[in-house]
Amino acid sequence: MDDALRLITEYEWLILTSVNGVHALFERMEKLGIPKRRLLPLNIVAIGPATRAAIEKEGLPVAVMPKEYVAESVVQSLENKVRGSRVLLCRAKIARDVIPRELRRLGAFVDVVEAYETVIPAASRVKLRRVLRDMEKRPHAITFTSSSTVKNYVSLLGIRSGKSKLVQGVWNASIGPVTSETLREFELTVDVQANEFTIPGLIKAMTEYARKNPVTSTVAAN
Repeated sequence: MDDALRLITEYEWLILTSVNGVHALFERMEKLGIPKRRLLPLNIVAIGPATRAAIEKEGLPVAVMPKEYVAESVVQSLENKVRGSRVLLCRAKIARDVIPRELRRLGAFVDVVEAYETVIPAASRVKLRRVLRDMEKRPHAITFTSSSTVKNYVSLLGIRSGKSKLVQGVWNASIGPVTSETLREFELTVDVQANEFTIPGLIKAMTEYARKNPVTSTVAAN
């Protein structure tokens, strides 16, 4: 990432896929003494409105934001724009390879840099299992905002699938189709899926679902 930032003016496009990525990028630029104005010649792509707002807060314009806030839509929004161009994708260490793979197929030269890494705190394992077993604290719903949150949830609980009694009776709320697909891979139900793949969109979908499905009881977890 440091090498890419030192050569940032050689790129024509910069793609940012999360608010965390935006923060990590500008923190690193400040650390290296690289001024924000070096990014002005680039066409900056934000995957969604939260990422766009974080970029604009740094005083930089966003050239492209896709209609749907997923990797596939990013590719679609750039398919007639990046042939022969150098593209820098700044993302999490573990992420889907849809954007670099498809943009390269479209003729772009793509460099991928890892801006941050998501890790699981060891203490979360005990806390999560405890709260799911406590009938007074057990949640009615659990939100999932990415595929990694689903995988980490299953890993922390040490369960093989959603058929475990530990997770029965809790409804799952997904931010979008990619996250929903991961939930289903682990045989977890997708009770709610946001129509707009953002946190406000997820909250709206959960509110509507809760209105139509009022809580009447809680299933005990063994």
